[in-house]
Amino acid sequence: MSQVKDSLTFLFQACTGIDNIAEAITLLELNNWDLVVIVAICVLCSNFTSEGSQTGPFGDNSQAASTAPTAPPSRAASSSPPSSSSSSSAFCPVLPSRQIVERQPRMLNFHVEYRTRSVEVVLEDASTVGDIKQILETELQVPVSKMQLKGWKSGDVSDSTVLRSLHLPKNNSLYVLTPDIAPSATTSQSSVQQESLNQNYLLIISHREAQREYSLNFPATRTIQEVKRNISDLTNIPVRHQQWDGWPASASDDSMTLASSGISFPCHHLSVCRRSSPATALEPTEECTDVHMVSDSEGDDFEDASEFGVDESEIFGMGSSSCRKSPMMPENSENEGDALLHFTAEFSSRYGDCHPVFFIGSLEAASQEAFYGKARDRKLLAIYLHNDDSVLSNVFCSQMMCAESIVSYLSQNFITWAWDVTKEANKARLLTMCTRHFGSVVAQTIRTYKTDQFPLLLIVMGKRTSNEVLNVIQGNTTVDELMMRLMGAMEIFTAQQQEDIRDEDEREAREMVKREQDEAYRLSLEADRKKREAQEREEAEQVRQERIRKEQEEEREAIRLSLEQALPPEPNEEEGEPVSKLRIRTPSGEFLERRFLGSCKLQVLFDFVASKGYPSDEFKLLTTFPRRNITQLDPAWTLLEAKLFPQETLFLEAKE
Repeated sequence: MSQVKDSLTFLFQACTGIDNIAEAITLLELNNWDLVVIVAICVLCSNFTSEGSQTGPFGDNSQAASTAPTAPPSRAASSSPPSSSSSSSAFCPVLPSRQIVERQPRMLNFHVEYRTRSVEVVLEDASTVGDIKQILETELQVPVSKMQLKGWKSGDVSDSTVLRSLHLPKNNSLYVLTPDIAPSATTSQSSVQQESLNQNYLLIISHREAQREYSLNFPATRTIQEVKRNISDLTNIPVRHQQWDGWPASASDDSMTLASSGISFPCHHLSVCRRSSPATALEPTEECTDVHMVSDSEGDDFEDASEFGVDESEIFGMGSSSCRKSPMMPENSENEGDALLHFTAEFSSRYGDCHPVFFIGSLEAASQEAFYGKARDRKLLAIYLHNDDSVLSNVFCSQMMCAESIVSYLSQNFITWAWDVTKEANKARLLTMCTRHFGSVVAQTIRTYKTDQFPLLLIVMGKRTSNEVLNVIQGNTTVDELMMRLMGAMEIFTAQQQEDIRDEDEREAREMVKREQDEAYRLSLEADRKKREAQEREEAEQVRQERIRKEQEEEREAIRLSLEQALPPEPNEEEGEPVSKLRIRTPSGEFLERRFLGSCKLQVLFDFVASKGYPSDEFKLLTTFPRRNITQLDPAWTLLEAKLFPQETLFLEAKE
């Protein structure tokens, strides 16, 4: 679009002699960039120059010189030397002169929204952004210092920016933000609407021909026209050829923002497709009830001329019209998946929807899908190479590739990948891919085929070490012959596949046995480890118990020795004091004998027994008859009080 504008501007400057490009663009916009007017300018300027007329459409030459800029001779008059009388030529009457432009500047309309209010502002394009704010300050009672004017398509602008430098359309939509001014209760609803302008919308757009969905995020300030232009870049469908479904009835103007269009927030579903014929799209029909069925052409009047089916040379009257077919695949496409999507969509538009399912992705991804899965899931790879310059392409596609039997057989047994070699750049890219994946022999084979032998259908089978091309089917074939060659390739593949399945089953069986052995070995190691750990724990426990036992024995021995040393000496019978002779039987059957003074406390008896290794907390001291538990008596009693005098036989018994 920009190239066409540049061409028109250059032609206009050449005819009028205006060196200021901004002024030339202004004059062209006043005439709506009308191509017929541009051609008329060339013809009229050529006629005025060649005739050497002293009087132009504005009167005599002197008057024209005072009101119109000087223009060089046109190309039609370049053969004759310019005379002094024709050194300056007048403009075509359809264009205003510089003086008229100065008296009638270009007016711009601004629709400004602020909370619940909207203001219409009309200014000259020579005004600045600050002038708009001054008017809004009067209308909205909002200080300029607290006002933010948003909605400019070129981003934020300063107050000193001249409107002409922004190249704005005639009608513009803006909105005012006042973050420093708190909204009142009456404007809460407007505040919510204003906040929605800062949100993003998720548009899920379905491209029906390519059977693909795009999930795109757009700010609420983006216009419907801008959305359509973005979709044009993704789908290669010009805005004027787009047919939409899903826009609400309130979205009647492409200049509306998404926030004011009435679409669902935060997600809205739409669908787009190419209109069947550009010619019929220009004719109004009763069936097109959707207001966005035919997109507005405002802002898209200068798309590439090829989108209108007209060569650029026709615009300037230098060629004849010719119908050009859209290429199957764009040239120098960076992404192979996008190129295949375009190929599939174009193939469907030419030959109908009954065609093989083309794999969307790179040749490497198609090879992975066909060759490198499980043996039972592998398929043959069919590579279809299209060439629009071959006379066989149309017949092969419409009668062979779209035959139901061929489509069904390819879908069941093949992964079908396609490429367009019409353009040399795409062909060179294909040869590079084939060399990388199949070797130089395949690439050299493709090079040997001439254009009139296309299209080609390469049948590729994956092997253990390399990929093999089983067959190359040329375009000069029949449906029966094509089916027979596909079935022949399938027989070879089936035999190889059965062998691969057997090898894979044997390999899986070996791997299963190995996994079972590894698992058994792992379990054995685990059992040994647990057994060793249990043994180590047991040994550690034994060591601990032995240490405790030794400590307890040492403690008991220390207590015994202390008690033994604390015992009073054994009395003699000749001393004259009452002496009690006690005989004590131990649990082992031995007897302990000792004499005690009758006045001795029972505690002395208990200490004596403990010093022999029988502490009172573990053993009880009993009389024979009557049976009494001496250890339950008060240790402060004497032997006389305990009736253990003059002699008594006792026995020791372990406590429970």
